[in-house]
Amino acid sequence: MMKIILRLLVTAAVAFILAHILPGIHVNTYWTAIVFALVLSLLNIFLKPLLILFTLPLTIFTFGLFLFIINAITVLLAGDWVKGFEIDSFGWGLLFSLLLTLITSALFRAEERQSKEQ
Repeated sequence: MMKIILRLLVTAAVAFILAHILPGIHVNTYWTAIVFALVLSLLNIFLKPLLILFTLPLTIFTFGLFLFIINAITVLLAGDWVKGFEIDSFGWGLLFSLLLTLITSALFRAEERQSKEQ
């Protein structure tokens, strides 16, 4: 349970930092980023597998590149559902989702590597 909370807080922190770096992403407070991370994780658990399943032929046809679009869609939906978190356009949502995924994946991978060494 603690690992889930830690991952949620790390995702929120990365989203909060990216919102201050990228001009097309706006977040009011760190608490808003935490709520965004929670909504995004729920969408990734429940909606994203359905989107992948329904768009499987398109994903295969594009050699998996359509998964970037699915990622952007889930980020845009989470941004729409969280008051105080705004994404100006699909392009900003795509860039934000790519950076968020890359940075959090690298951080979580480093954390797993460190915990295995101990």
